[in-house]
Amino acid sequence: MFRLPTVMRQVRPVCRALAPHLTRAYAKDVKFGADARALMLQGVDLLADAVAVTMGPKGRTVIIEQSWGSPKVTKDGVTVAKSIDLKDRYKNIGAKLVQDVANNTNEEAGDGTTTATVLARAIAKEGFDTISKACSFPLCAVAWCITATRTLLE
Repeated sequence: MFRLPTVMRQVRPVCRALAPHLTRAYAKDVKFGADARALMLQGVDLLADAVAVTMGPKGRTVIIEQSWGSPKVTKDGVTVAKSIDLKDRYKNIGAKLVQDVANNTNEEAGDGTTTATVLARAIAKEGFDTISKACSFPLCAVAWCITATRTLLE
């Protein structure tokens, strides 16, 4: 029978990566209204501009810098969208929203990510304009989306 010592010595981790992680609560930067919408729309525009050049059979190629190896040359909209990461938090939020559109389109349809990105930009612009100009109620935005969908389907 083996006996364990009553007090076990704490072993120091070899590196900081193995140390227990502490959760830190950082302060959040919160923005509302037109300022937040404008910054998010800038991120949407940056991503959509980068992806839009790959549209169609005569679309241009995009060169993506990689941290390792040679640069990646592609005409795939979702690959370009995934490679974009912006420094500004609010612009990055807008870009991530459109990245989700491209990813979901790629998973569901397998193609058309560039078109979906360009349409997402147009919807975001019109939606933000409608919210800032005409109404502040979500029902107005929903009514606008229904009208826009009917127009697209015609």
